[in-house]
Amino acid sequence: MSKRRRRGIRGFNITSLPYEVKVYMNNQVLIPAQLVRSLGIQGAERARVTLEFKGKRATVEVKLLRTKYTDSRQFTIPKEVRLRLGLKPGDIIKVLKIERI
Repeated sequence: MSKRRRRGIRGFNITSLPYEVKVYMNNQVLIPAQLVRSLGIQGAERARVTLEFKGKRATVEVKLLRTKYTDSRQFTIPKEVRLRLGLKPGDIIKVLKIERI
């Protein structure tokens, strides 16, 4: 039997919620491939995400952006949520919940 070969570098070892992640310069947040697979949201186009920053929580409905060769996803934090929470690129947020819509 042949083993399935993995492409690229080893990803983040995150398989459950909550997890902490850095906000990218383009105000996007990564959902690692292992977490996407464990939540079963590979085919989802939209999700409801609950996040926390400095004790403040926000729930947003986002479009999940795909990559070509992996199961990882990204989403953009809406501007009104960034302003309300005081988020800037480079800040570390905690993702508490991800639900497929």
